[in-house]
Amino acid sequence: MTSTSKSTLNKIAEVTIFFWIIKIIATTLGEMSGDMLAQTLNLGYVIALGITGAFLVTVLIFQVRAERFHPALFWAAIVGTTMVGTEISDMMDRTFGLGYVWGSAILSAGLLATLAIWYKRDGNLSVDPIIRKDAEITFWIAVLFSNSLGTAFGDFLVDVVNLSYIQGAMVTMGVIAVVLLLHYTKAMNDIALFWIAFVFTRPFGATFGDLLTKPLDKGGLDLGTHWASLVSLVLIIGFVFWSHKSDQRKRHS
Repeated sequence: MTSTSKSTLNKIAEVTIFFWIIKIIATTLGEMSGDMLAQTLNLGYVIALGITGAFLVTVLIFQVRAERFHPALFWAAIVGTTMVGTEISDMMDRTFGLGYVWGSAILSAGLLATLAIWYKRDGNLSVDPIIRKDAEITFWIAVLFSNSLGTAFGDFLVDVVNLSYIQGAMVTMGVIAVVLLLHYTKAMNDIALFWIAFVFTRPFGATFGDLLTKPLDKGGLDLGTHWASLVSLVLIIGFVFWSHKSDQRKRHS
């Protein structure tokens, strides 16, 4: 299969700088939307998980059944996993009382088990390309665990280590910078780096979302979940459109 046909058939967005920018904004939107349902609207984590879970399942049904890549479907699914991941992490900590350490341990085990099953079946963990439906379903399970784990890690930095939202974002930004260095120096396998980056871009987006929405006395900017979510949504739409047009120009050049 040629690289062109792989790019045409691949159900996952091409991993470029646009991918990571949109992914970070999507995690910010997912964090704020999840908090809006559970906290601002006071629905609680269980009901909020039911609502976000229904949204995610619906989007994933269309995403997996689609025969080709649809940017809107793919990124809606990413947002959905971040919303569900927010509720899962918060529910494990605050509803079930497991704490972020045990919650992170459980989610890490789930992610590693998913990746191990994927590797045993396919012999690799590459997302370029993902064409088969079983591989795509495994990818989305890994994404859900990754986003849930990233949420727990971000909350651990703020609630347990007692970092401010800015400090928490700086810590995760530092991890991302190390990943970039390892990528450009070829010091580590790119597939491993992809999943590390996927996990740690989640707490960066989450802590940034908390910085925007939390009250001033808790170190936030108190912009509110509604307006901050709307701004994030507009940014995602803009970057997805820009990325899609850029990809089309490359294919026709």
